[in-house]
Amino acid sequence: SEALRVRGRPSLVVGAEGFLRPASLRLEHGHRDVDSYYDGWLDTGSLWREVFGPLEAGGDGRVLPDLRDPATDRATRSSYVPLPPGGLLLLHGPLLLRHWFPFDLSVHLLLSPGALRRRTPEAEHWTLPAFERYEAETDPAGTADVLVRADDPRHPAWSG
Repeated sequence: SEALRVRGRPSLVVGAEGFLRPASLRLEHGHRDVDSYYDGWLDTGSLWREVFGPLEAGGDGRVLPDLRDPATDRATRSSYVPLPPGGLLLLHGPLLLRHWFPFDLSVHLLLSPGALRRRTPEAEHWTLPAFERYEAETDPAGTADVLVRADDPRHPAWSG
């Protein structure tokens, strides 16, 4: 974000984890329900309304950087952030390409199944089948504009 600012391009970084649905909805089928994680954790409606909508033609350019604190499961009450014309929105998070958000450029970090397992905390290994499903259904390596092979974070390799 800072590198873009010094080059004259205002930017805003938005993490998808700030747009999770309330825990009462996310965890309705249990704390480790893979289908719920894949299909129901992200509040895509809020992302469309609060992040992408304001940046569309006729939008006011005021973006909500987050909606809900993932740790406390409470509203963040963050202020809207103006992103002027020509500004860049940098949205990051898992499993995003399957939602067909209006990205001008998409980057996918590709990890082999073994690397993904090693780099996923043990307590979150239950989510790994969701990433397998994402690979099978979305083909993020073939869909993304830029592919970063990140098995070894010290030596990423990219194409694009």
